[in-house]
Amino acid sequence: MKVFHLSVECYPVAKVGGLADVVGALPKYQTKLGWEAAVVMPWYDRPFVRDHTFTVVHEGTFYQGSELLNYIVYKEADNILGFELYLVKIPGKLDRQEVYCYPDEGEQFIAFQHAVLAWFKDKAIVPDIVHCHDHHAGLMPFLMKYSNDYNFLADVKTVATVHNGQYQGWTHWSKAILLPAFDSWKWGLLDWDGLINPLAALIKCCDAYTTVSEGYLEELYVEANGLQHLFYDERNKSVGIVNGIDWEIWDPKIDYTLFENYDVVQAFSGKLKNKEALAKQYKINPDRPLLVFIGRFATEKGADLLPEIILDLTEKYRDRLSIFILGAGDPAIQSRVKSLVDDGIDNFDVFFGYDESLAHWLYASADFLLMPSRVEPCGLNQLYAMKYGTLPIVHQVGGLKDTVIDLKNDGYGIGFDSLTITEISAAIVRAINFYDSKKQFEENQRKMMQLDFSWDKSAAKYISLYNQIM
Repeated sequence: MKVFHLSVECYPVAKVGGLADVVGALPKYQTKLGWEAAVVMPWYDRPFVRDHTFTVVHEGTFYQGSELLNYIVYKEADNILGFELYLVKIPGKLDRQEVYCYPDEGEQFIAFQHAVLAWFKDKAIVPDIVHCHDHHAGLMPFLMKYSNDYNFLADVKTVATVHNGQYQGWTHWSKAILLPAFDSWKWGLLDWDGLINPLAALIKCCDAYTTVSEGYLEELYVEANGLQHLFYDERNKSVGIVNGIDWEIWDPKIDYTLFENYDVVQAFSGKLKNKEALAKQYKINPDRPLLVFIGRFATEKGADLLPEIILDLTEKYRDRLSIFILGAGDPAIQSRVKSLVDDGIDNFDVFFGYDESLAHWLYASADFLLMPSRVEPCGLNQLYAMKYGTLPIVHQVGGLKDTVIDLKNDGYGIGFDSLTITEISAAIVRAINFYDSKKQFEENQRKMMQLDFSWDKSAAKYISLYNQIM
């Protein structure tokens, strides 16, 4: 059985967020379970592409409106990711360095999907499943069913995964001319509030849709940036499947990026050695518990609260805690965080930007991970943290609520219900006090590290869904 995953991100080719981690892992584990899984994504001018061997498997043309576009489909030659990887290059459209933030990205995403359809037609490719990730591939099910040129794919089953329902790909109807010719009687399937809405079209036209946690599915019924009624109306074809983590990449026992590898038995001592090495490069005290934040400086991640949280903690608990932040994003948030660094606060340091190896090192060094997210469809950081024996302190929303059970409920993490500085600080103080109970804290580290959030279980659930709709 053959499934093609369509996505604009895939780790390690191009990563902006958790979408890349999912698309870089799920197909590998599906392949291990006996499916032929492939990823199709845009071509990027990035190190992975330059450093690996790709062969041309197809070249063709199509019209996007009145513009004739040439496209090339490349295949990674050695299957080093554990699945087939295809890159679609279109000079002037899909040949850039970054994934997002171009003024014509709507046209880019249309061109990407059109090129995939043209390739399927030219090479007579008829998959068993086309799996579309987020709005960037949201037009595929509609075009497969109702486009004049590509309705030979009408019987192919389609699955949608909503990684973040806040982003929907809204496009003015004047851009409809760029789409392949389609049955105009079906225009309403593309429309939502007077705009072409690729995410809405995806949910309307797919055979099944998933969210990346059960909790996030329930939240989408209540708030989904205007689509909540659609998600609810289509709920009979929905399922929440929590993301997994790739233990071939995220395992402190074999992680080559760490200063010191460790397993469940040496968890506390191994993490301490990593923290001590980290303290030689950054302004933290290895004798104190370490709290970290790793992520984008965005309001949906609660990063706007960080400056006030840091000030509150360093004023009241300066002698009991070290804090490290790894992140970048909103310039205003970044400026406020930088001002705290410039003030020379003790036991507090920041790395602006994103460094994958440093992220791994922080998970291995930290005692606590803070995630004050306003929206978190699944969240992977808390799963990485627990695998590395780091206690997550989370706002109980979406996938965070599903995956982090509070210590007071015989769990292994700490949750808080509201995004007030008082409540967040109280949760962190609970963590500090728990850290002081050394025996219980170390037992909890071992407990977290043995939790099974692997992709094996999640991949099997996706395959079960595929079989169900076929």
